[in-house]
Amino acid sequence: MTYTVGMYLAERLSQIGLKHHFAVAGDFNLVLLDQLLANKEMEQVYCCNELNCGFSAEGYARAHGAAAAVVTFSVGAISAMNAIAGAYAENLPVILISGSPNSNDYGTGHILHHTLGTNDYTYQLEMMRHVTCAAESITDAASAPAKIDHVIRTALRERKPAYVEIACNVSDAECVRPGPVSSLLAELRVDDVSLKAAVEDSLALLEKSQRVTMIVGSKVRATHAQTQTEHLADKLGCAVTIMAAAKSFFPEDHKGFRGLYWGDVSSPGAQELVEKSDALICVAPVFNDYSTVGWTAWPKGDNVLLAEPNRVTVGGKTYEGFTLREFLEELAKKAPSRPLTAQESKKHTPVIEQAKADARLTNDEMTRQINAMLTSDTTLVAETGDSWFNATRMDLPRGARVELEMQWGHIGWSVPSAFGNAMGSQERQHILMVGDGSFQLTAQEMAQMVRYKLPVIIFLVNNRGYVIEIAIHDGPYNYIKNWDYAGLMEVFNAEDGHGLGLKATTAGELAEAIKKAKANHEGPTIIECQIERSDCTKTLVEWGKKVAAANSRKPQVS
Repeated sequence: MTYTVGMYLAERLSQIGLKHHFAVAGDFNLVLLDQLLANKEMEQVYCCNELNCGFSAEGYARAHGAAAAVVTFSVGAISAMNAIAGAYAENLPVILISGSPNSNDYGTGHILHHTLGTNDYTYQLEMMRHVTCAAESITDAASAPAKIDHVIRTALRERKPAYVEIACNVSDAECVRPGPVSSLLAELRVDDVSLKAAVEDSLALLEKSQRVTMIVGSKVRATHAQTQTEHLADKLGCAVTIMAAAKSFFPEDHKGFRGLYWGDVSSPGAQELVEKSDALICVAPVFNDYSTVGWTAWPKGDNVLLAEPNRVTVGGKTYEGFTLREFLEELAKKAPSRPLTAQESKKHTPVIEQAKADARLTNDEMTRQINAMLTSDTTLVAETGDSWFNATRMDLPRGARVELEMQWGHIGWSVPSAFGNAMGSQERQHILMVGDGSFQLTAQEMAQMVRYKLPVIIFLVNNRGYVIEIAIHDGPYNYIKNWDYAGLMEVFNAEDGHGLGLKATTAGELAEAIKKAKANHEGPTIIECQIERSDCTKTLVEWGKKVAAANSRKPQVS
């Protein structure tokens, strides 16, 4: 049997554990899609457009560890680039694969369709280099194996997206077969001298401190360091807080867990706990304008141990040459017991009083009922906006996952991402919270949930506008045309779908809708939750004011 470039790519993707890849067809990738289909270890999953395809792959990477998306040249890849940039910001290894022009057209001066109308076809590769950790163009079969391996290896090591484009007449060209995948998965060697010095200086800080608190950030999952983070917390016995984007990345049933640290919108007691600590261990944080509440909550100073994915800063020195996981393992072996912060504080569990069945539906009651659905097998995807704040105030059982996109913050991200996540972990219960404005950007991917019979439960918050934008800076541009959101399900069902479209205006109606949603195993259920526009979390309003103040700072005068 002749082995081809496309088959090489497919086998490598299968070897790293992918069971699915996402695709939108276009004439530059059709032969490549045929080659990928020849691999029976993976299923080809189709999306409505390339932006959604990229976000679906991003969601799959959240569930499965890595993902692949296949699109066509220019009109496809540049659309998908938005989602790939999001994957870069969120530290997710998505392999974007684009078909590209026939290799014989390079250098001929030919002007092709799906291009800028010039004879230069390199612009897409140059653009992709800004939002990926590796980018390659394949125009001959001989160089394909090395380039494919480089792209995949780099994406897995750096936990970032990577890009490869394959000329449309090369994808079925004859190629060697891949060997074992171990070379792609091998870790870099550890600098033992640097690691030892980082641990020693960290111990020096901990030994002289009694009130030690950990802050767990969102990059802890990308570095596969969640277990090591918990082990260090066990050894120290100290209080542990999480940043908002790290919701579910540290177990909330842990005896040291003390809630969310988010400046002025922290869980009760968490801000005081952090700010009065002698030593702060910041594990894989992202300190941006959102997470610091407009730069008002950014831990700095000599008492901060900053443990990043590939670097540790402590005592005025910085160390690298090892992974976060390796550092935490070594520190936990020698760390002293520091239980004082845990002893002096307690976990705050939010309690929302149950509303009467005939009471008008509120944001609080909706959040309470969704929280009651969560199990250790639940993945909750929370869209940009008040869904962030509703998710962060939920009490999670161990094993429950919360997915947020707080660095890229692309509204509409959640619908295709939830689809990809559900494809990648079909054994779990999948719940999506999304606002009406965000839903309108990517709504069509709900049709793919119908197509693949994924029982995702979608809580569509219909408050007729971009409430997060209203909280930050109001204006007429924040108000949208209302849709019959529940009615959309009949459109997507067409003649053979099994999705459900329901509406809830009272607490009782929502409870009944949830029962029906749980019983629907043959497709998604959208529950349109109609609430007042002004009904949102107080934390959104407080946070929005701080972010707005940071955004509106006057230009510095030189």
